[in-house]
Amino acid sequence: MIQYSLQCSNGHRFDVWFKSAAAYDEQKARGIVTCAQCGDLHVEKAPMAPNVARTDQDRVPVSAHHPDAAKFREMLRAYRNKVVSEAENVGDRFAEEARKIHFEEAEARGIYGQATKDEVVGLIEDGVEFLPLPDVGEDN
Repeated sequence: MIQYSLQCSNGHRFDVWFKSAAAYDEQKARGIVTCAQCGDLHVEKAPMAPNVARTDQDRVPVSAHHPDAAKFREMLRAYRNKVVSEAENVGDRFAEEARKIHFEEAEARGIYGQATKDEVVGLIEDGVEFLPLPDVGEDN
């Protein structure tokens, strides 16, 4: 199996799995590779980063014993509380709503919610500005 990121002439990007590279070439030649969103037949492979195995895939950056750590935690906690109290929770529709706001298809407003890793990568590729919402518990 091989996964390709594809893009149609209308700019829609989507990922598709094929049995092999040859299967993609054969289906493309037959004209049956179409845009998942608009049905456009003019679909090409989009630039994509290779999926390279990483040895540090389960590691995250951390710090300890900084003299201002308690102050930073409180600032992060205050930021989260402000966002949660003033912005709209769009749940798992975050990526969709953030794009609509970015491309001025929806009213500009503060939102928060959840996104998958793939959705986060897509938002970054589309130039959508967002920040992770820190989850800083009362104890740490």
